[in-house]
Amino acid sequence: MTIALEFDYAKPESLDAALRLLTEHRGRAAVLAGGTDLVCWLRDETITPELLIDLKGIPELRELDVDGGTASIGALVTFSDLVASEAVRTALPILWEASRTVACVGIRNRATVVGNICSAVPSCNAGPALLVCEAAVTVLGAEGERRIPIAEWFTGPKSTALGDGEIVTGIVVPVPEGRHGDAYVKLGRYRGEDLAQAVVAVLALPENRYRVAFGAVGPTPSRAPGIESVLAGKPLDETLIAEARGLVRNETAPISDIRASREYRAHMLPIMLERGLRAAAARRDGGGPAYGTALIEEAP
Repeated sequence: MTIALEFDYAKPESLDAALRLLTEHRGRAAVLAGGTDLVCWLRDETITPELLIDLKGIPELRELDVDGGTASIGALVTFSDLVASEAVRTALPILWEASRTVACVGIRNRATVVGNICSAVPSCNAGPALLVCEAAVTVLGAEGERRIPIAEWFTGPKSTALGDGEIVTGIVVPVPEGRHGDAYVKLGRYRGEDLAQAVVAVLALPENRYRVAFGAVGPTPSRAPGIESVLAGKPLDETLIAEARGLVRNETAPISDIRASREYRAHMLPIMLERGLRAAAARRDGGGPAYGTALIEEAP
């Protein structure tokens, strides 16, 4: 992969130093964490920075901590780090499931969770899982630190609420209280390194409360408030599932692209939602398929 573009490179050893560089080169710098998307954009000259600021010299950004009711994911934490974390698998199994679906081992070893949501492509793996977990993105700028709810983070395809001169330092994820079950359903063209054709994330909470989010079927990953409202407080039976399936068309806006047609996505989404709801509810209640089990089979 040849990059013909010329730019300066800096690897600061502190957040303060990184922020100074970003301020000095406002609008003319790019930030590097894993680089799995950024390197492609540099190669294609989709972006043309004068300075590349590499965050890998800042040790606190590598921290991954699940303490009590909160998980803290630093900006340099990779998807492989989440897969390897028993604490994440126990407390936030939907993040563990989502991480396992990212590309291949080599990509997961480098790609960061923060980078995934900063790239903000509609099919980003982490988006739907973080939405149902009601996570928040921690950013740092000249005015100090602020937290942006994940529901307000995605503002359009490849567009976020990150301000000019700000750096994302991590993601804070509240661990759901009480017994809960999760399901991450990803549809792809084949097993292996492929972006999603569609994603459904489901979090089943006590008292028959549900959170549902979709990915790759709209301009941004998004929650499904209409479906959540219909499901709220009711036992999950055939009639309720059918009603929820019927609302999918109101909550999504699939398009046709190189990976799938609009019609195929629209056909598969209700099936994926039903399987996700059944699996999440069963897991919450102590049964269901083991986490990591594919709920939609992909072609070999």
